[in-house]
Amino acid sequence: MAMLLEDIVQSVEMWLKLIKKPQPYVDPNLDPVLLVPGIAGSILNAVDDQNGKEERVWVRILGADYKFRTKLWSRFDPSTGKTESLDPNTTIRVPEERYGLGAIDVLDPDMIVGRDCVCYFHDMIVEMLKWGFQEGKTLFGFGYDFRQSNRLQETMDRLAAKLESVYEASGGKKINVISHSMGGLLVKCFMGLHSDVFQKYVKNWIAIAAPFRGAPGYIASTFLNGMSFVDGWEQNFFISKWSMHQLLIECPSIYELMACPHFHWQHIPLLEIWREKEGCDGYPRTILESYCPGNCIDIFEEALSGNMVDYNGEMIPLPFNLEILKWVKETQKVLSHAKVPSGVKFYNIYGINLETPHSVCYGSEEAPVTNIQDLQFFQPKYICVDGDGTVPAESAKADGLHAEARVAVPGEHRGILCEPHVFRILKHWLRAGEPDPFYNPINDYVILPTAFEMESHHEKGLQVTSLKEEWEIVTKDQDDLDDTVSSRKPLVSSISVSQGGSNKHSLRSEAHATVIVHPQNEGKQHVELNAISVSVDA
Repeated sequence: MAMLLEDIVQSVEMWLKLIKKPQPYVDPNLDPVLLVPGIAGSILNAVDDQNGKEERVWVRILGADYKFRTKLWSRFDPSTGKTESLDPNTTIRVPEERYGLGAIDVLDPDMIVGRDCVCYFHDMIVEMLKWGFQEGKTLFGFGYDFRQSNRLQETMDRLAAKLESVYEASGGKKINVISHSMGGLLVKCFMGLHSDVFQKYVKNWIAIAAPFRGAPGYIASTFLNGMSFVDGWEQNFFISKWSMHQLLIECPSIYELMACPHFHWQHIPLLEIWREKEGCDGYPRTILESYCPGNCIDIFEEALSGNMVDYNGEMIPLPFNLEILKWVKETQKVLSHAKVPSGVKFYNIYGINLETPHSVCYGSEEAPVTNIQDLQFFQPKYICVDGDGTVPAESAKADGLHAEARVAVPGEHRGILCEPHVFRILKHWLRAGEPDPFYNPINDYVILPTAFEMESHHEKGLQVTSLKEEWEIVTKDQDDLDDTVSSRKPLVSSISVSQGGSNKHSLRSEAHATVIVHPQNEGKQHVELNAISVSVDA
């Protein structure tokens, strides 16, 4: 009770400013970090060009769908490569509060119920402040208009200015860029177009869950059905799936996330449609048509040929945009030719262990599609592969760059930004915070737990417990170790222990464990422990 009273008194004193509020820990030796979000990961404000009034249009609760349609619905201008709002008096601005962090932290600061669904970099920012980073000195954010192309010159100019300002604010220290999702494509475009600037200001680039070769199933269904920013009941707080659909049809960034047609996929992502057609005998037959990434454009064109929106009483056609497709081909060239400049280190973290859309199928043998324009009313069925639920692991790890390390982390596409596993990796690569308890400074490696499963069953005097645990060892000198262990086979070791009861009322138990140490691969060494114990009543 005395301790509780003391806490209360201390809190009141701090509130009355009678004592100085404790200052957060700051490490002045840290190199600066710039956080770059993915699609829909930046707050966007609409500025009225006539009166200068500014309001948040992404994300908000009250009037969300109406504001979204009136302020963010857009048309692509092929002469500039920019998507412009349908409202000619509106300019979209990304707020710069908190050195750019305010726009990518919590996307709706006013939200209370369901707040987690609008948190973006929030958990990572909180964690990094604990490690000693300081907003405006060593921690910064770069929000951007995610409707635009990842190589839009206006965005490239803003990023160049941001890198320069971060470099100067930190006292001339080179920058660690951490990107998430589509932010990885934006950074790669910048690196390809402005390699000299990137080399001058950047020390390390860490890409997290980047769709380097696209997000095939997710984007194919987005063109035909739209997408929701969040799942479940929280959708009620945001704009409708249909409103989002009409926006994304005119967004070059979405087209730049389509499956790369020139990538050698392990399994080619397909768009499949069950269709009813007349056979040679004149009778209708149901067949399954399959379209690879390079051949599905005709389907998108036909499906969206009649798509229109009512904007202030004017019917505006929004078909699949072939002008954007031309623009995207140039973006793909930039991405394919980009290289990591000398002196810069690149790291890749990608998500695994979740069913991730790869191919998408519409209709069924019993209920085929009779009109392609009706695809928007069909529920897509996915053929999934391993990934983070949005980006296939195969796409995310195929960065096409020289990487210091590629690490797979079990996690969901946006949720991976909150994973303790990811935080431990970042602390190691950034050399930040208190020493990691899993870090061995002698051998310079980090042991990262990747799986833990434990089950116990008790019946009729018999108790059986099974344990499965896995780790990854990420080493610094991976190239040297690769040469020494690449030809080895997995090392297997077994351990058995038993314990007999000292009297008739105690238990007799035995335990057996197997440890498997796999050879190093791409800078990682995988370790598995499988154990089982059996206890029998005396």
